[in-house]
Amino acid sequence: MTKAEGDRAQGTRAPSALPRLLAAGVKGVHRVRRQATAVSPAFDLAYVRSGPPSRTPIVIIPGGPGLGSVLPYRRLRRAAAARGLDVIMMEHRGVGLSRGDLDGRSLPLSAMRVAEVIDDLAAVLDQEGVRTAHIAGSSYGSYIAAGFGVRHPSRVAGMLLDSTLQSVADRDAERTLIRQLFLDADTRIAGSVRALLREGSDPRLLLGVLRAAYELGGEELLGSLLQQRVHGARRSGRPHGSVWAALETYVDRAESDAHVPGFYEFDLVGEIAFRELGFGPDPDGSVLDPSLTYAPIADRFAQFAGEPFDLPAAAAGFAWPTVLLAGSRDLRTPAAVARRLAATAPDAVLVEIQNGHSALESHPLALLHALGRLSRGEQRRLPDEAAAMDLLPRRGLVAGLPRLLATGARWEAALRA
Repeated sequence: MTKAEGDRAQGTRAPSALPRLLAAGVKGVHRVRRQATAVSPAFDLAYVRSGPPSRTPIVIIPGGPGLGSVLPYRRLRRAAAARGLDVIMMEHRGVGLSRGDLDGRSLPLSAMRVAEVIDDLAAVLDQEGVRTAHIAGSSYGSYIAAGFGVRHPSRVAGMLLDSTLQSVADRDAERTLIRQLFLDADTRIAGSVRALLREGSDPRLLLGVLRAAYELGGEELLGSLLQQRVHGARRSGRPHGSVWAALETYVDRAESDAHVPGFYEFDLVGEIAFRELGFGPDPDGSVLDPSLTYAPIADRFAQFAGEPFDLPAAAAGFAWPTVLLAGSRDLRTPAAVARRLAATAPDAVLVEIQNGHSALESHPLALLHALGRLSRGEQRRLPDEAAAMDLLPRRGLVAGLPRLLATGARWEAALRA
């Protein structure tokens, strides 16, 4: 570890015993010893395998980085097993059951590297005796999945990329879409956003609320919240509303300071996000800039040093069937990124569903349906099934939030009236 890494790592939380206690009742949890490397001490990497065994299982890689695998997705794995899917999920190094080294200390920041994560996944497949697998990743996980294809192409039977993340340069597409929707459009929503900016709203927090509300509940939820926000501020002289305040708190803390052992731990893996994936601030000088999302914690991690892969160029060499699952309301990895990849990869199928970011969290039954098709070689049927996928029940980690937020917004509007 360099001195700079040591300085940044000061105060790092020790591994919690909670994930091990909670995982004691989870079936199919295994560990593989990862030997020390030049950047990482030896540690035991955890993973879970569920469902009926097959020669070609499905690997599912969550997003973040920071999301656990063993504890948050138990319901998903039960649903997958009921569909006859053999699923492997690896606990990301630096998170939950894979957080600590053999001496019980948290892994150092130097161990947080995309290439190491990809080789962890290869080690899991080796231990399970798996020669090839269908590799599925969501958001950040899609970067790991595609990178696995670059680093271990002979081991990929098929690939599903959900909310495709391909390049730091894709932030330009993110900026463009956000400003088209919330600044430039001749709509009530854009008008309300412009009014809030004129009245002094913090652009970073405002963007976070806009993104969360729009991705979760679409124009109906966002429009209602914006109207209450603008009218409340004008009537009382100050903005108020518990739903809006809750979203602001989520935006301001959830992805940086929130730490739920085994479920979400950003404090170590954030090093990957900043050093290799460009999460640090790189503002263009205009408002509603998504590059400022993580600006308050940028000093905790290394500066951007370059991406480990050129995935847009590498996609032309993807020799396996690839399913690209894109949400129509995804403002973090816009559908334009998936469309570009669909035009590059030689055997790609683009499936656009009515959804926000990451079907793994918000619409997992649609994801499992697509994985089932891919595993049976039926992925070409998926574009015609997009409307049916939209109608599947929404039971993911955040699936209940739109109803909860909408109900809260209606109650607030009624009380004000």
